[in-house]
Amino acid sequence: MKFVRTATDPRSAARCGELHTDHGVVRTPIFMPVGTVGSVKGVYHKELKEDIGAEIILGNTYHLYLRPGLDILKAAGGLHKFESWDRPILTDSGGFQVFSLAQMRKITPEGCKFQSHIDGSRHLFTPENNVDTQRIIGADIMMALDECCPGDADYRYAEKSLVLTQGWLERYAKHFAETEPLYGYEQTFFPIIQGCVYPELRKRAVDHALPFSQVGIAIGGLAVGEPTEKMYEMLELVCPLIPQDRARYLMGVGTPANILEGIARGVDMFDCVMPTRNGRNGMLFTWNGVMNMRNAKWEDNFSPLDPDGTSFVDRTYTKAYLRHLFIAGEMMAAMIATEHNLAFYLDLVRQSRAHIEAGDFAAWKDAVLPRITSRL
Repeated sequence: MKFVRTATDPRSAARCGELHTDHGVVRTPIFMPVGTVGSVKGVYHKELKEDIGAEIILGNTYHLYLRPGLDILKAAGGLHKFESWDRPILTDSGGFQVFSLAQMRKITPEGCKFQSHIDGSRHLFTPENNVDTQRIIGADIMMALDECCPGDADYRYAEKSLVLTQGWLERYAKHFAETEPLYGYEQTFFPIIQGCVYPELRKRAVDHALPFSQVGIAIGGLAVGEPTEKMYEMLELVCPLIPQDRARYLMGVGTPANILEGIARGVDMFDCVMPTRNGRNGMLFTWNGVMNMRNAKWEDNFSPLDPDGTSFVDRTYTKAYLRHLFIAGEMMAAMIATEHNLAFYLDLVRQSRAHIEAGDFAAWKDAVLPRITSRL
């Protein structure tokens, strides 16, 4: 497994690359649809591949560990076979969900003790058993166990959290090296850079993580409550410190504007629930702006969902029809909106790649941002 840079933009830090895995090559910059429990909500895999153009999707370790559970996943031959997906999969460590969903949790140097949000049962994630869990899930790319520091944490808390994450990373890497993949294909893991909004801590995190990184590094703890400007500031600091032959993954980000600004600062990989979650609630991202499909203004608008869109749903359905489905409470409304939003996000990174290769990404980004962020 390897990451190869293939093009750069002369006026920004944007770049194109190829992430080579045993389940296929992922072209970057890329957006990864989130498939939390083994599915991208409301979308068939045929549409994910052929219409949306997803090259890699996510699974969530916390949710998959609790349900269906490791015995089922191992018996199925891993998540790829269980969910019938033959392209690459990335799994997070589940740490963020422990901190945000678990009913009770206690964090110690040993690991994370928590109660399931489903039934209250008690569990423990350690760096070692987190490796084992993600080996059983079988993701091509695994995330090291970390503590996600809140965006508004003070320096003392952020430093203490970083020290904990670094200790876990050392144990995680050791156990990863002592174990083997279970299903006949290669796996790698990304260390996660924490440090909140403090430059000194972010630099320390990069210096510590680099020796454990073979293919890529994840940048965590951003878009978790800090001002957007601080997120961009941290990216401008961190990305140049990461070698050019490592993929840079900004975790849990974000809006179309966040993605374009992240690409401009050298980020290669993104994921976020925003296109799917917001789509289910009636918000569409388009090349002409953001639409709330429940608004009465769309009631008799028979134009395509997005005249500049590339997806099947853009070519097939009108704004008036989709509004009708949302008002009527039809499940197809969420399916259409989800497919549209994911197709838009994948088209956004696809066009970004084309403009990086053409050498005019920075100018294109500045021109397109006001249009896609406007409210219709």
